[in-house]
Amino acid sequence: MSSFWSKNPRMQAKINQICALIDKRVAVRNPAIETAIVDLSTAGGKYLRPAFFYLFSEFGQEESVDEDKLLKIATSLEILHMATLIHDDIIDDSPLRRGQETIQSQFGKDIAVYTGDLLFTVFFELILESMADTPYMTVNAKTMKKILMGELNQMHLQFNQEQTIRSYLHSISGKTAELFRLASKEGAYFGGADGKIVALAGRIGFNIGMAFQILDDILDYTADQNTFNKPVLEDLTTGVYSLPLLFALQKEPTSFKPLLDKGRAITLAERQLVSQKVIDLGGIEASRQLARRFTEKAIIDIKQLPKIKAQKQLLQLTDHLLKRHI
Repeated sequence: MSSFWSKNPRMQAKINQICALIDKRVAVRNPAIETAIVDLSTAGGKYLRPAFFYLFSEFGQEESVDEDKLLKIATSLEILHMATLIHDDIIDDSPLRRGQETIQSQFGKDIAVYTGDLLFTVFFELILESMADTPYMTVNAKTMKKILMGELNQMHLQFNQEQTIRSYLHSISGKTAELFRLASKEGAYFGGADGKIVALAGRIGFNIGMAFQILDDILDYTADQNTFNKPVLEDLTTGVYSLPLLFALQKEPTSFKPLLDKGRAITLAERQLVSQKVIDLGGIEASRQLARRFTEKAIIDIKQLPKIKAQKQLLQLTDHLLKRHI
């Protein structure tokens, strides 16, 4: 289990409940696969989406809320996230996730596909049990479509050296930011907040998600594998050209072309050369500046929320999560 919430025992207790519910809901006949799913849920993930859900639920006006309903919704968010990670690892042929061997690496792509699909069905079960009579069934369906469209858009742009920063932002808004938006909006809505706060929560979640993905892409160029808990510079091999590279390509497209033209055959030494060029051409710093803009937008909106403990915690979490890499 991640120590990320060690200084917030109340949130840690909620995350422990989510882990227990995941363990209960993913029972399958193959013990090895069941163990792999549970390991993924407990292997150092920060549970950020459920955390934002719970923090925004504190802004509700109702005197009492259905804690079982909140737990199921929070768990559905993490389950959906886990399912997308498993499918991402299949597409990228990733050997590691959160410092552990991926399901596709352990059991093969066929089993990994069905494992991801199984998690999608658990996600559907949880939202049916917790929100079937609310507008958020439709919101969840639309969000899932946006996530998948973001992933498909990213795949469409693989190895495209002429893709734009706008297209990159469009992709990450779907594949990452929309789930943060959903988590934040659902927290406020099911916590009983008024419409203004629900809308504000969605905007905050979206901007945090955008900054978070940009910073994650920066880490692919600046972190080592031991601290990142997954292979670094992997995106170059799979043809996913993220923001730092796109900024650098704007300055010297011809210097990158001989290396990027190698496609999946690019070697580790060549990837490291690309990485150094990205750093030298200011791709990292330009990406940090854009991440800072999204972070500042989120912080401005958080400061508009009612001055309760959860607001302070949101400010601290956003600052810790995003600014530490900026």
